[in-house]
Amino acid sequence: MTQPPPSIVVLAGGVGAARFLEGLVQVLDPRRITVVSNSADDDEFFGLHVSPDIDTVIYALAGLADPQQGWGLAGDTFHCLEALARLGYDTWFRLGDRDLATHVHRTMLLRQGRTLSDATASIASALGLTVRILPMTDDPVRTFVRTPSGEFPFQEYFVRRRFADPVEAIRFQGVETATPAPGVLEEIARARYVILAPSNPIVSIGPILAVPGIRQALRAAKARVAAISPIVGGATIKGPADRMLAGLGIDVSPRGVAALYADFLDLMVIDAVDTPAAPSIRELGMQVAVTDTVMRGPAEKAALAAATLRALEV
Repeated sequence: MTQPPPSIVVLAGGVGAARFLEGLVQVLDPRRITVVSNSADDDEFFGLHVSPDIDTVIYALAGLADPQQGWGLAGDTFHCLEALARLGYDTWFRLGDRDLATHVHRTMLLRQGRTLSDATASIASALGLTVRILPMTDDPVRTFVRTPSGEFPFQEYFVRRRFADPVEAIRFQGVETATPAPGVLEEIARARYVILAPSNPIVSIGPILAVPGIRQALRAAKARVAAISPIVGGATIKGPADRMLAGLGIDVSPRGVAALYADFLDLMVIDAVDTPAAPSIRELGMQVAVTDTVMRGPAEKAALAAATLRALEV
């Protein structure tokens, strides 16, 4: 039987990863792309299992994502949430009416004994995607953020508290006993390239690498491995990555991000404004590609994906 062509594996978090993947499918056959998504920011709301990072990627690739927020469904309404608020429920986590159908479907499958991988594949297929999307694990792993005000589940820290608290520590509850979801290690082993999307290295990529076996697979991979820096000019484009790095004593720079991946990384992709950092990144034992990494629209997304693939082929 003919073997399928080697895939491109993308380790993905939320909005930054979704935008990069929107570019990658413009320059590469989507059937060759496998996404390994963070699932440690999953949580339960109103009795429903919600997978924010997985859904953000699926909605973006399906052309359904809210373009302003980057998450949720464009044009969604919130009548159900408004009714829940009238019944006395706390509605700080915004779930739109059409978005709720995704979470109901996922929750029903999980209650039937199906896995998160099964549910993810079902949702992606229903929305017409040919990209393969895998959660990092089918086991429950949850991110907790320790701050001077206490320790909070990630969604409470990120959404309810608007990531205003200084970060003292991060832990991934349950990761020590988790196993990679079916297909994750196999896809990494056969991949031509592996790309770490421009996602938060601490709470988006970090949980994936913490699942036993995944980091080791990247070290052993025949594939060339690249990462795209989410830090541009000393700050993040979106989200709390810069504050988290600073709070954990990590340099808020492309070099600081590269150092987190240095044991398996072959290539670091950085923005042109960070060109002066290139020599210090090379000292970590990897190549550096300099390009425009700010994804303002479809053309910039495609250009970043194409530039990353070109650099990997050198």
